[in-house]
Amino acid sequence: MLKAEILLAALANGLLTGAVYALIALGLTLVYGVLHIINFAHGATLTAAMFAVYVAHQTFGIDPYLAIPLLAPLFFGLGYSLQRWVIGPASHGDDGNILLVTLGLSIVIENALLAVFRSDTRSIEVPYGFEVVELGPLILSLPKVIAFAGAFAVAGLLWLVIARSDIGKAIRAVAKEKTGAALCGIPVGHVYAVTFGIGAACLAVAACLLMPTFLVNPRIGNAFVLVAFTIVVLGGMGSIGGALAGGLIIGVVESLSGLYLGESLGQIGIFLIFLVVLLFRPTGLFGARA
Repeated sequence: MLKAEILLAALANGLLTGAVYALIALGLTLVYGVLHIINFAHGATLTAAMFAVYVAHQTFGIDPYLAIPLLAPLFFGLGYSLQRWVIGPASHGDDGNILLVTLGLSIVIENALLAVFRSDTRSIEVPYGFEVVELGPLILSLPKVIAFAGAFAVAGLLWLVIARSDIGKAIRAVAKEKTGAALCGIPVGHVYAVTFGIGAACLAVAACLLMPTFLVNPRIGNAFVLVAFTIVVLGGMGSIGGALAGGLIIGVVESLSGLYLGESLGQIGIFLIFLVVLLFRPTGLFGARA
């Protein structure tokens, strides 16, 4: 029987990691909520963002957290451009084509990263990388605490944008009924591109929050996007609140599974939850029935 302190520490670390998982899943669920497709280039874009953080630190000495205001707009522009001038025109309005185009983009991005960085695993060193925060009996990693706070801040900002801003109202209108939105004068193509851009910006922020404690190689995004997809299914396709709640749940499940089953088997619990949700509640915790 494990001590209560060990269980509490595992629970806390699961919540900290789960918040970053949720941030990665936010872009995925947002794109699904508007375009009703899964973006297969999501994981490769996250990998590219992590390498961008690595290059910014190694070449220019920019701290990962200070890179957020630089990389978030850069990746917003990248996501916007890819959707507006590559994915949209290449898909010819067919959702099935969009899936194939994003899959092709994923392969192109991953192989481009392999060509530039090879298959080596890389990391960055920051002075606060091993600093901790003492919270009663808990000793928490400072970078993970910062990532937890950052993930909630971004989720709150995204909710405000979607709920209160004009572009947010346009996004919600297109997600609900794109033909009706177009008849009301809303530029659907622009809204699609903005949605992709926001998803890519979320990934850039997630990469900045991850890099002080995680390693990066050209295939690392695949592991994260599998977890993110499970979070989206658990929380409900298209639900921002569901992605946040699902991320926290998945983080805790992964942490407790690793504690009881060993680190190498920690993700078994995640995919068991994935199967259970698909069997008994395919709309997820906060998803609406069609």
